[in-house]
Amino acid sequence: MVSTFPTGNSIEGDREALQSADRVRLEIRALQSKLVRWRRSLHQKPELGFQEVLTSQFVDEKLTAWGIEHQTQIAKTGIVATIPGNSPGPVLAIRADMDALPIQEQNEVAYKSQHKGIMHACGHDGHTAIALGTAYYLSQHRQDFSGTVKIIFQPAEEGPGGAKPMIEAGVLKNPDVDGIIGLHLWNNLPLGTIGVRQGALMAAVELFRCTIQGKGGHGAMPDQTVDAIVVTAQIINALQTIVARNINPIDSAVVTVGELHAGSAMNVIADSAKISGTVRYFNPQYEGYISQRLEEIIAGVCQSHGASYELDYWQLYPALINHHQMTELVRSVATDVVETPAGVVPECQTMGGEDMSFFLQQVPGCYFFLGSANPEKGLAYPHHHPRFDFDESVLSMGVEMFVRCVEKFCR
Repeated sequence: MVSTFPTGNSIEGDREALQSADRVRLEIRALQSKLVRWRRSLHQKPELGFQEVLTSQFVDEKLTAWGIEHQTQIAKTGIVATIPGNSPGPVLAIRADMDALPIQEQNEVAYKSQHKGIMHACGHDGHTAIALGTAYYLSQHRQDFSGTVKIIFQPAEEGPGGAKPMIEAGVLKNPDVDGIIGLHLWNNLPLGTIGVRQGALMAAVELFRCTIQGKGGHGAMPDQTVDAIVVTAQIINALQTIVARNINPIDSAVVTVGELHAGSAMNVIADSAKISGTVRYFNPQYEGYISQRLEEIIAGVCQSHGASYELDYWQLYPALINHHQMTELVRSVATDVVETPAGVVPECQTMGGEDMSFFLQQVPGCYFFLGSANPEKGLAYPHHHPRFDFDESVLSMGVEMFVRCVEKFCR
């Protein structure tokens, strides 16, 4: 009969692992004041995509001061830091985005944005601070992991997208990356929780603009016209049938017309109308299909009314698909980091998009959400809101997640 009780050696091993975990947590939490200071400094000087000059300079100065090898000016303002461990081994990449949004901040805080009309309203200042904290910690503890860690400070996630040009510049090469992880501070989850999901986490993002050309005329003589507004109204209604009748009901998709511009006077029938919108879906099999149906509907409605159209349709980001093995790695680490098992949230999909998806198309990886909302402190406004902010105690938790993933992957 084989004993099911642990041996003395396994008990000792468990004790050592717990002591090591406690040490890591304590050392990372000791960085909290620095993390907050870095984040607030970045928050005060937000910059739009591919314009992150001050942000990149801030990161460069920190990495240089810590003696961390890094390359700058990748895809204009991107930076990649390389931190080797104690021996050869696998290569893990960590990605953090740096850009802000064209939003006027309404928070009245000491670290309020100093750049008019620009704000870190999505948490990228926190992502950059977490990545810096991870770089600092790992550079001081190279003996705790093998292989190499590459930390990617990426520009322009909010658009037009900095991931693809960074990949094209070779950030996943020399040394070749074996896996990649990233996180997003998430005010849709409460502080102290982590959202981890295998498979599709975030949606593909596709955009369209369309001009419908009719024939204008007098509002009292519609028989002499082709009313672009009437045609466009029918198109908008018909586009909703794509999701309702063409998409498998088990899947999820969105077709949204967000803009409509037409007409110039109450008694004039418009000769043209312009619409624009977005398409979202999780299942990659719909790539190309929804765009095809959208144009077929527009063409059919226009033909039935004697109108014409010009359509521009393009994909911004593909769906973000987490790799199963990397997701299990992150989930196993999350169960050690969060205080309770309920703190790991498995179903946390969003129709929001992310260009981290381009990295995940190249190498196995996992992107996860780090709960950052604290309603009791008034820190629960949604992302992209002019009063968005988050509980900064989440910063050290983010560093701990990254560090533990490194130690588990690179061993």
